[in-house]
Amino acid sequence: MLMVVSPAKNLDYESPLPTDKYTQPDFLDDACELIDQLKALEPHQVSNLMGISDKLGQLNAERYQQWHTPFTPENARPAVLAFNGDVYTGLAAQDFSDSEFEVAQKRLRILSGLYGILRPLDLMQPYRLEMGTKFQNRRGKDLYEFWGNTITDALNRELEADDGVLVNLASNEYFKSVKKKQLNARLITPQFKDWKNGQYKMISFYAKKARGLMARYAITNGITQADDLKGFDLAGYRFSEKQSSRDNWTFLRDEQ
Repeated sequence: MLMVVSPAKNLDYESPLPTDKYTQPDFLDDACELIDQLKALEPHQVSNLMGISDKLGQLNAERYQQWHTPFTPENARPAVLAFNGDVYTGLAAQDFSDSEFEVAQKRLRILSGLYGILRPLDLMQPYRLEMGTKFQNRRGKDLYEFWGNTITDALNRELEADDGVLVNLASNEYFKSVKKKQLNARLITPQFKDWKNGQYKMISFYAKKARGLMARYAITNGITQADDLKGFDLAGYRFSEKQSSRDNWTFLRDEQ
């Protein structure tokens, strides 16, 4: 079983690291190619490209200029400890033991607009480049064309070596980088719904955190078979057989 999650816009490069272990990203050469093009952008062009403020445009233009290889523990940080959004609040990797980091390294992958796929301990330098960004590049009109089959092929290689089950805990924007028709796997997509105004509905903030919580549940319990994820019960969620199909699983939570 392999799980995929999305990255986060917010980053943390200041908190103490709970581990000194790290690895290198598999697609660093591809990231270098993108960075070479991003370095040519002025701050206002970065702002326009991403629809962000002038301040954030300036910050990310500076990040591109400062980005360089080789990655070392002095100039980069393990991805799972650098991202700092709702998914990563639920994942709470800063609390992992050494053995849990080993499990995460085997079972969890982070989809990325710049890095393609990251393992939890892969070093990364700070960036912002969302997968849905319409960034014209040497390979096509956007990042989906840039990555092409690369992400799907990489997942297929890993799934072939495992049990061929992929659990999608990523957003639609990021999972679109995976070509489902070419994916040689059983694809399971959990959904998380909260009770509100008389019905169960997906609420983005809670759903993002729940994706991280499910990844944490799998890692801390050493789960290797996807069906065991039906026991997920963190933060009050419970599996609903009635609202689920074979590969689209629904987890419900009553009003908080």
